Amino acid sequence: MNKILPALALSFSQLAMVQAASVNTGPITVAPVPQIEAARDRVFRGVIKLQVDASDTVHKIIRVRQTIPVQKSGAMVLLYPEWETASHAATQSVADLAGLIIMAGDTRLEWQRDAVNPFAFHISVPKNVPELRLEFQVLPASRGLSPDILKLQWSKLALYPAGWYLRNIASNASLTLPRDFQFATSLDSDMVDGNQVSFKQTSFEKLMDAPVYAGRYFKRVELTTAGAKVPVRLNLVGDSEAALAITPDFLSKYQTMVTAMPRLFRGEPYPHFDFLVSLSDVVFSGGGAEHSESTEINLPADFFGNPDAQLRIASLHPHEYAHAWNGRFRQPADLWTPNLNMPMRGSLLWMYEGQTEFWGRILTSHLGFMTRQQSLDALAMDAAFVSARVGRQWKSLQDSTIDPIYMAGGKSSVRWRDWQRREDYYVEGVMLWLDVEMLMRERTSGKKGLADFAGSFFGGSKANSVVSTYTFADICKGLNHIVPYDWAAYFTTRLQAHDASHALDGLTRSGYRLIYTDEPTDYFTKMEVDTGATDFSQSLGFTVNSKGIVSSVSWEGPAFRAGISLGARLLNVGKEAYSDTVLKQVIKAAAVSKEAIELTFMADGKTRTVSINYTGSLRYPRLERIPGTVDRLESLLTLPVHIGG
Repeated sequence: MNKILPALALSFSQLAMVQAASVNTGPITVAPVPQIEAARDRVFRGVIKLQVDASDTVHKIIRVRQTIPVQKSGAMVLLYPEWETASHAATQSVADLAGLIIMAGDTRLEWQRDAVNPFAFHISVPKNVPELRLEFQVLPASRGLSPDILKLQWSKLALYPAGWYLRNIASNASLTLPRDFQFATSLDSDMVDGNQVSFKQTSFEKLMDAPVYAGRYFKRVELTTAGAKVPVRLNLVGDSEAALAITPDFLSKYQTMVTAMPRLFRGEPYPHFDFLVSLSDVVFSGGGAEHSESTEINLPADFFGNPDAQLRIASLHPHEYAHAWNGRFRQPADLWTPNLNMPMRGSLLWMYEGQTEFWGRILTSHLGFMTRQQSLDALAMDAAFVSARVGRQWKSLQDSTIDPIYMAGGKSSVRWRDWQRREDYYVEGVMLWLDVEMLMRERTSGKKGLADFAGSFFGGSKANSVVSTYTFADICKGLNHIVPYDWAAYFTTRLQAHDASHALDGLTRSGYRLIYTDEPTDYFTKMEVDTGATDFSQSLGFTVNSKGIVSSVSWEGPAFRAGISLGARLLNVGKEAYSDTVLKQVIKAAAVSKEAIELTFMADGKTRTVSINYTGSLRYPRLERIPGTVDRLESLLTLPVHIGG
């Protein structure tokens, strides 16, 4: 009996545990709606037809009619594109789609939006129905439609059936333009009749990658010579005829660019290429997007008349063009997706965007978009930006490649940007690839560099070439082919770094170092004018706009520690009313007297006065030659424009 009791006790104990575990009852999860069919590489029968009416410039509503061939009866899912290649994120808004009606013959089909994925619409297709007819509107279109300009992205104007690779779906598109508008696109036109345009049949994938720019004020310039095998065109739309007045000097830069860059990358991976450029203060300006056979470049209306004021986006032109090779012809393997509703992954954005930004920076000097000195001063600002990125302490550059997924498209204001970091693979990528360039030069006595890699990695491309993908291993292998080195370890160290010990290696190898002086460079001053803010970030640790509102604060910087935060309105410097000039004078004086700087400001409805313990002077970045070293940066910025030929 005594031998049995311990066993029984153990059994009762185990039973109690089971009972305790089972008493926590509650709701049971509801089974999900039917799964959305994954994309498969298979034949799609028939042609999707798309009729778009963008003529309503008053209400800025675009009306769409679409015909989709039925592949089989029964359950079907239609997808509205969610992910955009250029933003590397789910930045499209299905909220803009309205009025959706789906017809099967004379029968209106009821659709049900997916309860989890609002970009998916479930329908049941009756038997013996050859096609579905869709009608809907896209609104509002104010960012891309005005009385004088239309910027149209097909990805905002179509649905497609789940279950297929977009490259296997044929499409025919037609477009009704606003009256008296002329248009440009990389698509081939089939027929133009007044404001009615029909395009030749192409794949749905290519259609999604071929925006249309149109305008009442329109100009087209052939950038290649007559009869060129691969023609390249510059297409301009603007708010007025005056906005299109491109200067002969700027036009010459474009013409040089379309000759130099195919030499750099040793090929042209497109049958023709169209620069689509808007010059407007009415529709969205100040950014760009890449496509296989065109670019979207959006500039202020006075860009050609006041180029010095737009130096901040000077590299936009070569950057977006370079994406025809790095990003569109060859794409990161985990970023490529077979449709526009599968999540993209950006682990190689430091290559996709970082190296492209490097070429953008370097080629602005080669092509004359900036002077050599402006290019040096821009690199100085890049170096200061990278070295001051305190967020690296907790967030690596590799982690920043995930930023588009949760920070792009207004998903986050990122108010403390130097601590939170946001897409730093652009600027930090410039310094990373500058170091790769200089390391290659260093190890080959100046004989090999990134131009050799670019020509080899992206070269040999011909018109209509099949898009290929690349991996981390491919990048390392490509570099190793030019200059043998442990590139995998090199990149891993820098991508995972939590300090700035390697951040400026490229400058050092090039024979330069970052310094700070109490007088800004001309380029720095122009950047302040362009951004509308005075930059004290390298001294007191904040920037302030023209109204005296603090627009950024450096994490744990002097102003931060004194108690100044974002949105504070500066009122006084000591006993004097605040002005940028007065504050600069007080900072210089404090560098001599070693006295604290007193600032009075309004924040959260209260007035406060704080003392900032900063006794340095004004600090503005610039580059300085390191005595006794080889000046490799000079040669990089002044190589002939046929670099890599």
